[in-house]
Amino acid sequence: MLEDVFDALAACADLAGIAVVTVEPVAQALAVRIGARVLSEGARDGHTSAVSAATMLLAAERRAGMLTLPGDIPGVTPAEIAILLARHAPAPAFTIAPAHDRRGSNAILCSPPDAVPLAFGDDSFLPHLAAARGRGIVPEIVELAGIGMDIDAPGDLTLAAARGLLGPRTQRTLTAWRGMRE
Repeated sequence: MLEDVFDALAACADLAGIAVVTVEPVAQALAVRIGARVLSEGARDGHTSAVSAATMLLAAERRAGMLTLPGDIPGVTPAEIAILLARHAPAPAFTIAPAHDRRGSNAILCSPPDAVPLAFGDDSFLPHLAAARGRGIVPEIVELAGIGMDIDAPGDLTLAAARGLLGPRTQRTLTAWRGMRE
């Protein structure tokens, strides 16, 4: 799944760069392969801490914005990322792509990076909308099938496969895994 996400990001010419927050050696190697900057601060403390650490760094570097994506959305495409970027307003701005169940936040684009405080979990979508509004920013909601289909449980993988929302690497792995079970 992670390789499919990285491939989609690497194919987006409109991104100023890619940073991956992880301490996992395989993920680090894959990130380096696509030319990503590898960050480790906050990586051991969960999704929110990892994104918060990256946010603070990017804000300190005076970066214009930040797009955050999880590694469990193997149906993401470069076209979907381009749609997010195109729908994002001038700063201060907040663009969000919810999970398919409209509970989670599967992609967030903030300008500047620290425009809105982020906190991830099972039900982060509505709190993220409230946080943006609390900062005086009207959130832009963008529904995207690939980004919206995160894989949190085995049933999600089955659903994503049925909807054709798996990247090529994930699909090959799933096909091989099914072949081993038969």
